[in-house]
Amino acid sequence: MEKITSKWILLAAATLFAFASCDDDRNSNPTLRTPATFVLNTPAYASGNVCDLETSTGVELTCSPPDYGFAAATVYTVRVSLDGDFDTEGKSLTLPTTFSKAKLTVDATELAVAQTTLALSAGRTEADFPITTPLTIRLRAALTNGMGETSSNPVTIERVRTVFALSPVVLPAAMYVAGSGIGNWDWNSALAMVPTWDNLGTFWHIIYCAAGDEMKFNTVHAPDGSEFGTAATLVDNAEAGAGPGSDGSLRVTNAGWYLVVLRTAIEGRTLRYTVIFEQPYVYLIGATARDGAWAIDAANRFAIPATRDGRFVSPPFESAGEVRMCVSIEGEDWWHSEFILSDDGHITYRGTGGDQERYTQAAGRRAHLDFMTGNGSYE
Repeated sequence: MEKITSKWILLAAATLFAFASCDDDRNSNPTLRTPATFVLNTPAYASGNVCDLETSTGVELTCSPPDYGFAAATVYTVRVSLDGDFDTEGKSLTLPTTFSKAKLTVDATELAVAQTTLALSAGRTEADFPITTPLTIRLRAALTNGMGETSSNPVTIERVRTVFALSPVVLPAAMYVAGSGIGNWDWNSALAMVPTWDNLGTFWHIIYCAAGDEMKFNTVHAPDGSEFGTAATLVDNAEAGAGPGSDGSLRVTNAGWYLVVLRTAIEGRTLRYTVIFEQPYVYLIGATARDGAWAIDAANRFAIPATRDGRFVSPPFESAGEVRMCVSIEGEDWWHSEFILSDDGHITYRGTGGDQERYTQAAGRRAHLDFMTGNGSYE
């Protein structure tokens, strides 16, 4: 009986010790405390000097780390505003580079881009630069897991100078179209639209659309989030029934072949697109055309197929000679949208290039073209 009692006493003591150890472990675990703010120090150059971002490589900042109740790895991001307003959307920007130490060297180029962008939003134009404005900086801190987010006090650098720091807006050099009837939305199978020779942001392609087909355009051969459809201005000169589709795409109501022309204009720092549906007229030009015409003439127009698998067929070549073809785009010379058909059956577009290799055919033959596959034949 005495041995059994002794065993129970030892077991109870061990259990109490275990519970006490657990309590000690819980008491030693740190508790996250998120401070309302932390201190960004005012640099000595904040007043009385010009901080010139054109000649600087970086701007030095220091802060007192947030008091989370324990030492913690912290990530700092930098926010900037022209007028100290960090609450109104569009009045402040967050710089891309983050920092892991309380001493920060903020890249001068990032600051210049942010200052330029904010100044344009406030009504400045590129002609106003270089400019000197106040720039208010505020840090945001958080633990590496995103918890404990808090913001510092704002600090204003009174005179910050920058030249215009944004890259120039340029017209796109390429344009692609994909859709339900063009690669089944697989951008790897998207059609490359053809630039006009003058390289001024105008592109074209002859496309077949089934009723209800939808499409989008993009300047890159991929769905990178910048593809567009009805965000463009739509002009329907061919009774395609073009209008809004799903998810911002462009939908065509009426089945058929269309010459789709896309024009680009620069407004400020924004690219504006216009998508135009035209009749898909294709013409012979030059030696093989009727009367050897070097101008657009309805007598030299190709027959338009009724189905997707049909081919555009030229009039018989009136004379033997080099076969040249084009579509007609308003405001463009015919050779700005010229193309040829090679002897091995490939449609080759002039685009922005020079004169193409010529292929000679006998009188009476015809060109047969499939614009969806890019192939054709002489028969």
